[in-house]
This record gives sequence, C-alpha cells and structure tokens, in this order.
Amino acid sequence: MRNPRDFGAPLAVGAPTPLLEIPFPPSRMIHFLDASNEKMVAKVPDIAKKTDILLGNLEDAVPVDRKEAAREGLVTVGQTYDLGETQLWTRVNSLDSPWVLDDLLRLVGAIGNRLDVIMVPKVEGAWDIHYVDRLLAQLEARFNVERPILVHAILETALGVANLEEIAAASPRMQGMSFGPADLAASRRMKTTRVGGGHPGYVSLSDPDGDNPRVTAQQDLWHYSIARMVDACAATGILPFYGPFGDISDDEGCEAQFRAAFLLGCVGAWSLHPKQIAIAKKVFSPDPDEVRFAKRVIEAIPDGRGVHMLDGKMQDDATWKQCKVMVSLAELLAKKDPELAEAYGFEPATA
Repeated sequence: MRNPRDFGAPLAVGAPTPLLEIPFPPSRMIHFLDASNEKMVAKVPDIAKKTDILLGNLEDAVPVDRKEAAREGLVTVGQTYDLGETQLWTRVNSLDSPWVLDDLLRLVGAIGNRLDVIMVPKVEGAWDIHYVDRLLAQLEARFNVERPILVHAILETALGVANLEEIAAASPRMQGMSFGPADLAASRRMKTTRVGGGHPGYVSLSDPDGDNPRVTAQQDLWHYSIARMVDACAATGILPFYGPFGDISDDEGCEAQFRAAFLLGCVGAWSLHPKQIAIAKKVFSPDPDEVRFAKRVIEAIPDGRGVHMLDGKMQDDATWKQCKVMVSLAELLAKKDPELAEAYGFEPATA
C-alpha cells in the first residue's frame, strides 16, 4: 500500500504535481469523435460549441487499418483548433492491445498540454491505473507537460465492477468513471444484445388476481452497478458518468436511461450521435422549476439550520444540502449557457 502522503508527489522527476481536487467544469456529455474521418474533424469547431467534452476515440469502432489515422487526426485537432471551454479527451486502445503504447507516446508528446483526460477502457483493477499513472508521469516529464493529464476508467468487465472501489481510489490522477454496458454484458454472460437501456424480458410481475391480467413493469438491468459506481466516485471525489446508449433511433429510451443515471448521481453520459448531445444537455441540466424551488429553500434557511416548512414540505439540514447540490450545478452550467441562466433566474452568462 502506498503511503497516502505520497499521493501529492509526482511519480517521475520533472512531472507536474498531482491534483488533490478534481476539477468539475460542465460535463453533461462526452461526445465521441472519429478523428480518422477528415470530414468530421473539419466540423470540430462547430461541434465543440455544442458539447462539454469532445473525445477523440481510438479504440472500439475504429477499424485496425484506421487506428493510426485516428491518432493523427486527434493530434491535428489538438494542435489546430481552439475548443474554448470544451474539454479535450481521448479514449486510447485497451492496455492489452498493440496500439496503446504508441497512443500514449504520440498524444502526450504532441498535445500533452491540450489533453485534459485519457479514458482507459476495460479497467479491471487498481493495477491498471497504477501502470498508466506511472507511465503518464514519465511522459509528462519527458515532454514538459505543465499540468497532470487525468485518467478516466471505463467499467466494462465483471472484474472491473468487482474492484471499482479500489479503482476509484487508485491514484490522484483519477478523474472519474464511465459505465460500459455492452462489454460488461458480454463479460457477465448476460442475455442481451442491447447497448444500455432496459430489456422487455427483465420485468417484475404482479401477484395473481383472479382472472385479471397480471401487471408487468420493465426493470433496469444496470441500476445496481451504476449505483455502486456513483458511491465509489462520490466517496473519492471523482465524477461518475453513464456510458453509451446504442439505439440512436430511440430518443425516448435514451432520455429515460440518461435521466435514471442523472437521478442516481451521474454528472453526464456519452453521446454517440449529434442528436444525443441535445438529449444529454436536457437531462443533465437540472430542471428550472426544481432549481427555483431549491433557491427558495436556501433563501429561507441561509445557514442550513433548523426545521422550516415551505409549500407544506418540511425542510431541514438534509434537504438544504440537496438544494445546495442542485443550485451549485445550475450556477456552474449557467456560466456557459445563457438560455439556462435565464431559465434559472440567474444573471445572463457572459462570454
């Protein structure tokens, strides 16, 4: 076990000092970009205005013969475009692949000072994070990177979910986690071909009631694991994200899955298609009515002490804390989005 006092020390001579508090800029959607596609790269300035996080994907969905083109395309994005406040991430290839070492060497060397987060797929234990942690420190020192590049783990295997608490606490470089339902389903031998969302066969059934039809309700296959991920992230001060919703044609299903994750505590989700950006923005921005009510609670109980009644509802220290969470997120998002600022009743966002 590492001495916890060492968490604040770089893992390589000349590497930047690790962060002890993870930044939380707007993070409602991680939009995936295939940087091997020149037409998509050309649209980056426009896409960056609409999304909170732009991620250059190097792993799944990028064919073997386009891996290098995707890597170089991301270098072009990092060196060419001003993304404003939009974060720049990448998902590298898995740690057991023949491409990941070149991914890290090339990207840190070429755009290390532009890259905010490296997403690592199929993380199975703290040992995977320790490997990436040390390697990134060495590369940051070698290429004079001024701030630490953070690490985001994808939970895509049964072993990864079993070890998620240790993964969350493995390094001060940990930025957060995403939930990967497709690979996780395969790892668990689940009988579904869907990428996220519910399943019509996974239901609860009401008790028999004479000749009346028995009522069924579709259940969420992922609730337990996502809740564990949220707890592990909250306990270590990092950020939980829902992953992909694969049925691009099902906007309602996507919104329902994103909303369930948001209510559980996730800060954002992946968007695989431009129209999912709007869904994520809608879902992961607090409802204006709830924000206005939360503001009233805070105004009624400025110090959070005592018990008060507001619209017939009891308010105390616990509900005050809930309202602080809601209003703090609304204030964060309002700084970036003038429409939200107006809807929340805040001062208009300035450029």
